[in-house]
Amino acid sequence: MAERTFESQMARLEEIVRLLERGEAPLNESMKLFEEGTKLSASLGKLLDKAEQTMRKAAADSLRAD
Repeated sequence: MAERTFESQMARLEEIVRLLERGEAPLNESMKLFEEGTKLSASLGKLLDKAEQTMRKAAADSLRAD
């Protein structure tokens, strides 16, 4: 399976939140959605942490170059 982009993962997480907020899904389906949402949230957090580290390194490298 190809790696999903940050944007596609975020869109799916937002969709899951909307579905859960409506409260119309059966309990079993709601639990599956919640589990998927939890995994997506963790994945998105890791991507954001990695992006932050990249930006900090680029900023530090830029300061050293000056």
